[in-house]
Amino acid sequence: MNNSYVERALEVISDKNILVNLASRRASELSRGSKPLVDVPSSTTSLDTALLEIAEGKVRYELPEE
Repeated sequence: MNNSYVERALEVISDKNILVNLASRRASELSRGSKPLVDVPSSTTSLDTALLEIAEGKVRYELPEE
C-alpha cells in the first residue's frame, strides 16, 4: 500500500473508518473488473488505485439520512 495515497485520501475523507470501508469496497469492484477512474500503471494494486481515486475526488460517499 502506498502511504502517500493514504495520506492524500485522508485529506479528502478524514474519518479513517469511512475511508477504510470506501477504499475496501472500491478495491473489490476493481478486482472484479471495474475500470479505474484514474490513470495508473497496470502493476498498481486495486487498493492503491481505490485510494488514488478517493484522493482525486473520483469516488465519493453519502451517509444515509437518519
